Amino acid sequence: MKTHLKSRPGCCANQSLLMANTWRFVVLCFLAVAVIAVPAPSSGEAVTGADGLIASPEPGWPQWRGPRRDGISEEKGLLPRWPEGGPKLLWKVDGLGRGWSSPIVTGRRLYVTGDVGDDLVVFAFDCNGKLLWKTANGKAWKRSYPGARACCAFSQGRLYNMNAHGRVACLDATSGKELWAVDILDRFDAKNITWALSECLLIDGEHVIVTPGGRKALMAALDKRDGKTVWTTPPLEDDRESHCSPILFRYAGRRLITNCSSAHGFGVDADSGELLWTVPLKNRFGTNISTPIYGSGSVYFVTPYTEFGRLYRLSADAGGVAARHIWTCPLDTVTGCGVLVDGTLFSAGYKTSKWWFAVDWQTGKTKYELKDLTTGAAIYADGRLYCLDEKGTIALLKPGVGGFEVTGRFSIETGRYKDAWTHPVLLDGRLYIRHHDTLRCYDVSE
Repeated sequence: MKTHLKSRPGCCANQSLLMANTWRFVVLCFLAVAVIAVPAPSSGEAVTGADGLIASPEPGWPQWRGPRRDGISEEKGLLPRWPEGGPKLLWKVDGLGRGWSSPIVTGRRLYVTGDVGDDLVVFAFDCNGKLLWKTANGKAWKRSYPGARACCAFSQGRLYNMNAHGRVACLDATSGKELWAVDILDRFDAKNITWALSECLLIDGEHVIVTPGGRKALMAALDKRDGKTVWTTPPLEDDRESHCSPILFRYAGRRLITNCSSAHGFGVDADSGELLWTVPLKNRFGTNISTPIYGSGSVYFVTPYTEFGRLYRLSADAGGVAARHIWTCPLDTVTGCGVLVDGTLFSAGYKTSKWWFAVDWQTGKTKYELKDLTTGAAIYADGRLYCLDEKGTIALLKPGVGGFEVTGRFSIETGRYKDAWTHPVLLDGRLYIRHHDTLRCYDVSE
């Protein structure tokens, strides 16, 4: 604040008094601001703001399924159609070992994991596919469906990854040096599951979110600086960890996290870990795999083999948050998750409906289907879906009012296996497709 004084003889006393009053006013304004100012929550974004998914503050594609963990890219200017044989292959790298973990791409670097020999290995590449470093995060998974599961998460110059045995490691992203590691199965008195832990870690501000499903915690927040426990969510009776990864969103003025255990979909308060709601999601294998989807005050879960895709509408009051079942659709998605765009859910089934659907988010009714592409995973960018089906077919689909238009298609070699389950990644006009030992980078920009 500026105060303008005109000097003249004999006014020194008045000028001194005015200056004193001016400084008193400044101090009072400062104190008033100090009283009203409320610090932002220590983890994640402030609780104020519109409802919806909360994005990572990091640039690029820094975590599982992108900035908001919803499989959606904001990029424009991408090829509306692919030439025969697919878009241009810029580079590929081999030697990643077995695994289904997607790469993450941020700060001109790419990070991906794979089981090589006896180790789970974290690799760092530059954006031309040149290896920068590699380091191990514990043991490889060699039992049923051997291979790496979870992808990395990036935050403030550090990488976070959980291997199939529950070893959570924090690495320096520049060098690969391990900074700390925690065994969440041991810490929270939990047991591994039949097809191994697969959770892609969520970084929320200063916290690393894990879902051990143990006797000491259903979910927990670790301090991302040293791995110490910050809060825990009490365990659910006769329940365990499953294969899902959590999402973070804002609803009714609260920051919430939702995920699945072996028998429930649930929501917790992101700042305290308080359990807010549970819904039944149990099948005979105890395998909930697809990441939950949030949109317009509702959460969608998939439990294959039993109840299929189910939408729950949230409601909030002074007592907390509740979830009410609204509809069930025929999707029995396993590894593919789904993408919600403008009120339509795009996803593929697995066993009873092994093809692609467009489902109305409000009613659960099927709008249209595509049966010449089998089950798989998709991301969305510039008005189109980028799908990878389990046979290794990559397709570019344009959703319309009455159906999908296929505007590009090509295939990668998968051998006799139908296990191309890794989710595609798209950033800076580049499409990344991983199948076990090989990562390919395609130019999909116009």
